[in-house]
Amino acid sequence: EPTAGSDVANLKTTAQEDGDYYIVNGLKKWITCGLFADYFTTAVRTGEEGSGMMGVSLLLIEKSRKGVSVRPMDCMGVKGSGTAYVEFDDVKVPKANLIGDVTILLRNFVTERLGLAVQANRFAREALRLSIEHIRKRKVFGKTLEKQPVVRYKIATMARMVETTHAFLEALCYRIVVEEKDGGNWLEPLLRLGAEAALAKVQATRTFEHCAREAAHLYGGNAYVKGNRVEHLYRQVLSLAIPGGSEDVMVDAAARLSLKGKL
Repeated sequence: EPTAGSDVANLKTTAQEDGDYYIVNGLKKWITCGLFADYFTTAVRTGEEGSGMMGVSLLLIEKSRKGVSVRPMDCMGVKGSGTAYVEFDDVKVPKANLIGDVTILLRNFVTERLGLAVQANRFAREALRLSIEHIRKRKVFGKTLEKQPVVRYKIATMARMVETTHAFLEALCYRIVVEEKDGGNWLEPLLRLGAEAALAKVQATRTFEHCAREAAHLYGGNAYVKGNRVEHLYRQVLSLAIPGGSEDVMVDAAARLSLKGKL
């Protein structure tokens, strides 16, 4: 929402009871695929003002309902995501569309953050691949860039960050797979990875940001021109670093959980 992103407890969109219906009013912002979606899983405030996190519920709202309007947002990256504003103006929604309370939303955060971390590290690896490809071909001062010690150091640092992040993500996934193979519910160990998922997202998006920056410097002016793959990657950094919880929020969340012995 315009005034509440990572701060879920301060969501302003309201769903007021009216017989067998809720009347929904509010504005959502940065909604991925909002332009294309036919249905919105919407976080709304069903509790009284000041009810905080526990006053939030999830409600299924069809785009076709009267009072729902959608308009596009022109974002820096991920141009094909259909990111949009979604506005609800006295939208009448049946109570039967209530999905559940805020705990469902909170459970989704772990999977979202791990998913974003995987995407970020894959993009970082692509920036590394493009960099290696480029330095083998690009000649400067009579020799290819790969002959320059400072360039090799950049490549080694990028590789170190990508591989350690990949190993971290694989370790987390392994813990989930082991539980599932033992006949357990894979969702339960996943939900216990709140601190790890937050740290993984920070680690992966910082790795992506570093690799995209280094690749851009290696490509030089070409990376500043539209249509260049590195330029395109650089514009995607914030699309993964901010959604699912901004970096500062993730670090603080992980610290608070670790102090409770949940890391």
